[in-house]
Amino acid sequence: SSFTSESPPRCPLKLGAMLKSILGSHAAPEAPAEKPATLLIIQTDDYDWPQIFRNSRLSDGRRIRVVQTGWKDIHVHADTYSKTGICVEVFKLARTASDAGSVAGVAGRCFTVHPDFVLVRNEVKSPGFDGRNLLNGLLFADVPAVNSLQSILLCCERPAVQGQLHRIQRNLGREAFPVVPQHFASSHRALMYGFTFPAVVKVGSAHAGVGKMKIIDHHQMSDFRSVLHLTPGEHCTVEPFISGGSDLRIQKIGNHYRAFRRIGISGEWKTNTGTALMDEIDMTQRYRVWADAAAEIFGGLDILTVDAIVEEGSDQELILEVNGTSSGLHPDHASEDNLHIRDLVLERMNAQCV
Repeated sequence: SSFTSESPPRCPLKLGAMLKSILGSHAAPEAPAEKPATLLIIQTDDYDWPQIFRNSRLSDGRRIRVVQTGWKDIHVHADTYSKTGICVEVFKLARTASDAGSVAGVAGRCFTVHPDFVLVRNEVKSPGFDGRNLLNGLLFADVPAVNSLQSILLCCERPAVQGQLHRIQRNLGREAFPVVPQHFASSHRALMYGFTFPAVVKVGSAHAGVGKMKIIDHHQMSDFRSVLHLTPGEHCTVEPFISGGSDLRIQKIGNHYRAFRRIGISGEWKTNTGTALMDEIDMTQRYRVWADAAAEIFGGLDILTVDAIVEEGSDQELILEVNGTSSGLHPDHASEDNLHIRDLVLERMNAQCV
């Protein structure tokens, strides 16, 4: 028999459609995105670091995952026999971080990170808290950081820092690097201060005016010695009291410098605890020498401030101390200076993580 009408011819498939039809789900998957570098930032008191590092990438194109938290909100464990090396358990993100409201940032929701780099902007040791055990975990894992973890550990002890300043003074001379005269006592039994009064005693290695007391004469010093007896194992330093007309703070972040003058207006002899006016002043060569010399201690400090006092009447400048990685920023310049810190961290990460 024969058909009365012919069947319509089939349309040939295009090559691309044919391959798709044949391969289907067996086609090669797209290459996974490269794992971002993890930057752990220790700061809970201020600033939104995930936002500051937003859209930042390493020189190899990797994104940067920023985890901002505090010393009190982490646990650290590390080993030498696994690929992980170091694990940091984060219990809470910093309240100022833009991702603090995420699931990982909700209180009670712990998560783990494996930091490639660390930026420390809060004190490791403060009254009522000692986070050196956490810092030692990061040191054990040899995690690169700003400032270096070794320098941060040494900066926890005021006598270690002051010893470096005395060494710089011996090398540069008292005129170029004038450090206030000081006395160290390892305990109340060793406290035999024999310099001028009034004097200032500083117990332990606290900052921001904590543990500091003005002593009028040797009778008060005897009373203070009995109080120091109640803090066994704690050292103290003593220096002559200087009636200050103003304070100086010299700041160095990488290769960027600033100088400030602070004048107390509340009558407090500790101008960093009372009301004060603080203005930026010219960065002289003298101040630059101070900052550069201090930046060489403990193998190098990327972030530091040099604090000095200007004696009322004589205008003599005397260096009091050097602060490291946790140095505070002037509110009027914090936005710009945080960008300098970001650029410094990126430079260090590209050198050590790429």
